Amino acid sequence: MKAVVMAGGEGTRLRPMTASMPKPLLPVANRPIMEHVLRLLKQHGLTETVVTVQFLASLVKNYFGDGEELGMELSYAHEEKPLGTAGSVKNAEEALKDDSFLVISGDALTDFDLTDLIRYHREKGALVTVCLTRVPNPLEFGITIVDDEGKVERFLEKPTWGQVFSDTVNTGIYVMEPEVFDYVEADVSVDWSGDVFPRLLKEGRPIYGYIAEGYWEDVGTHESYVKAQADVLEGRVRADLDGFEISPGVWVAEGAEVHPDAKLRGPLYIGDYAKVEAGAEIREHTVVGSNVVVKSDAFLHKAVVHDNVYIGPQTNLRGCVIGKNTDVMRAARIEDGAVIGDECLIGEESIVQGNVRVYPFKTVEAGAFVSTSVIWESRGQANLFGARGVSGIMNVEITPELAVRLASAYATTLKKGSTVTTARDHSRGARALKRAVISALQASAIDVRDLENVPLPVARQQTARGSAGGIMIRTSPGRPDSLDILFLDERGADLSQAAQRKLDRVYARQEYRRAFPGEIGDLSFPASVFDAYTGSVMRAVDTTGVAESGLKIVVDAAHGSAGLVLPSLLGRLGVESLTINPGLDEARPTETAEERRAGLVRLGEIVASARAAFGVRFDPVGERLSLVDERGRIVEDHRALLVMLDLIAAERRSGRVALPVTTTRIAEQVAAYHGTQVEWTTTSPDDLTRVALKDGTVFGGDGRGGFIVPEFSSVFDAAAAFARLVGLVARTQLSLSQIDARIPRAHLQRRDIATPWAVKGMVMRRVVEAAGDRSVDTTDGVRVVETDGRWVLVLPDPAEAVTHLWAEGPDDDAARELLDTWTAVIDTAAG
Repeated sequence: MKAVVMAGGEGTRLRPMTASMPKPLLPVANRPIMEHVLRLLKQHGLTETVVTVQFLASLVKNYFGDGEELGMELSYAHEEKPLGTAGSVKNAEEALKDDSFLVISGDALTDFDLTDLIRYHREKGALVTVCLTRVPNPLEFGITIVDDEGKVERFLEKPTWGQVFSDTVNTGIYVMEPEVFDYVEADVSVDWSGDVFPRLLKEGRPIYGYIAEGYWEDVGTHESYVKAQADVLEGRVRADLDGFEISPGVWVAEGAEVHPDAKLRGPLYIGDYAKVEAGAEIREHTVVGSNVVVKSDAFLHKAVVHDNVYIGPQTNLRGCVIGKNTDVMRAARIEDGAVIGDECLIGEESIVQGNVRVYPFKTVEAGAFVSTSVIWESRGQANLFGARGVSGIMNVEITPELAVRLASAYATTLKKGSTVTTARDHSRGARALKRAVISALQASAIDVRDLENVPLPVARQQTARGSAGGIMIRTSPGRPDSLDILFLDERGADLSQAAQRKLDRVYARQEYRRAFPGEIGDLSFPASVFDAYTGSVMRAVDTTGVAESGLKIVVDAAHGSAGLVLPSLLGRLGVESLTINPGLDEARPTETAEERRAGLVRLGEIVASARAAFGVRFDPVGERLSLVDERGRIVEDHRALLVMLDLIAAERRSGRVALPVTTTRIAEQVAAYHGTQVEWTTTSPDDLTRVALKDGTVFGGDGRGGFIVPEFSSVFDAAAAFARLVGLVARTQLSLSQIDARIPRAHLQRRDIATPWAVKGMVMRRVVEAAGDRSVDTTDGVRVVETDGRWVLVLPDPAEAVTHLWAEGPDDDAARELLDTWTAVIDTAAG
């Protein structure tokens, strides 16, 4: 059997280490990762190997040649352009078409039993066997779920926490039959998990999953790279080490000179022809490359030093990576997580702080204190996006400097000369940061249309009118000291998960585009945006019957930017209205849950005394809507969703409504009664947007005051929802309390359970296992349905060490009992 080693990736997350070296050549314990892979293949009799190459291909070919030194036969398949995981193997089809073959990544460190994997493949008669393993955090990998016979049931690439239903992930190691090439188009980018495997599953072809025991580390980040070194030294992975173990855990390669007065505390590795002087101290998990000089009184701990590096006297290196041919001069200090690229000079007594990246061929001057990365000039961070875009405390976590870098990264993902729409709420912090964002966009060759202070739905609508994207800065809901930076796509919707990851990668690499002086972007200020917005709402939304209805409505603008569009909207609606709290209040750019509740109580009192038909309260950015009925009673958000659903479904009598899986199943009854159908989505707003864009969708909502009116837009819009509601009530001639009364009561309970990050994946696997033969829905998290219709949803939080539970039953006690049962399952799994 032949093997295919995939060695074409750029390894962008590992820059600057991969700025001038392909990822498969990165040394682990002084030997390229790919060499560890090839030795594993040889150990299992796979000596004929095709290597797929693309990025810096000549370096890979020059290093390994024809494989003779390893006792193997290597050939190469070169990609002119990236072809994806399947496309690159298709590119090598000529060498693989005659027999089964094994596919393995050239940049993952493993000691799996490949012989047993091949045996399993042949025993099952599989077309494809996917090698699986269990990991604590499955977010960066493709999740795979198999049945009791080992047959694959489902794949999910790069899941969110809400999509994690197992900790069993795809390692990218496959055994395949040549017939699989019939499913891969030549010379185009095709992926196994995203394109080919779903098609095979749909056709019922035999795909099996083999759960491997042993070590596997996808060396894709700086942290995993350093961890791989430690794991080899600790013996957690079976890997060959060149040299001699002169004392327990202390490995010294041929020709190395270590002075007897040097202090060595293993496990550590010193490469061939390295020189360690007296007084130098090298401690555990340090790897010193070939021809490295470590001068007297230098201190190295958990440091990875590539070949031909000079480490000067009295230097201090902790948990860092030093690229080849770099000089670290006397008394320099490099902190934990820092990465120094190839051929750099780190001057005397300079300090490079933790997590700083210094790209190749850079000089850090003597005595310099480097706290930001050195690329063209400047820095980075991880997991940018949370539930509300990029969020944090103003001038602590969200600073003008961060706003500039984020905007520069966003601009870099767009074409030069594109237009971006910017907007903000009425807070001073948002105003200050937006100015920084505009400057960064213009400096990256982006034209800017600045709306200034507008409601979020207006920003979304204006973005959709010809912009490549948008940026809205607002105060975090309920947190007056924090800000959210929201990035919008060309439709005005939140960036998809894929687009967020792309922005994240550019930001992490810190390689921002800079415009030449003649390319600096323009800045314009569109006129009449509120009139244009309300005009669009009135053209799209059915308001027939409103003028004749004589409705009287109380509208609470909550001192937010929604008040900016209300005069125009209410005037066009022609409804009698009383508007309260219309003025902007910079001191109150958001409201806490208690303030919102108190505002609704006051609104209810005014509605009742004014004998109005109902009252509405906008959130400060005009995205969400709360209701009060004609008696002044608050219509809770989950009931307001059902009221809107009932009204719209009764009028439309057909179509689709988009609701998140956390919604009560009473919604399904209401929709079905009126001849409409529910499409369940994840809890992510962009998933609701996806369904809202489909033909035939008549309504969407999230049960938290967010309503989608698809005939106007595919995102939450309080003003459009308000106009829609006024029209519906006017034509129905029923009060909100009457509509509410005809809808059955829901018995939905919720609970949050603290869950350490390290066990989240295992918890979800145990939930699936505990479900047994019961119906399981994995739209978002894991929803287990009992035979009597009761259900529980287990959903990991994407940003916190928490697991959320929802349970619904015939009464509150039954729902709580279900919560108790599944809380016990989670607690047991979490240990």
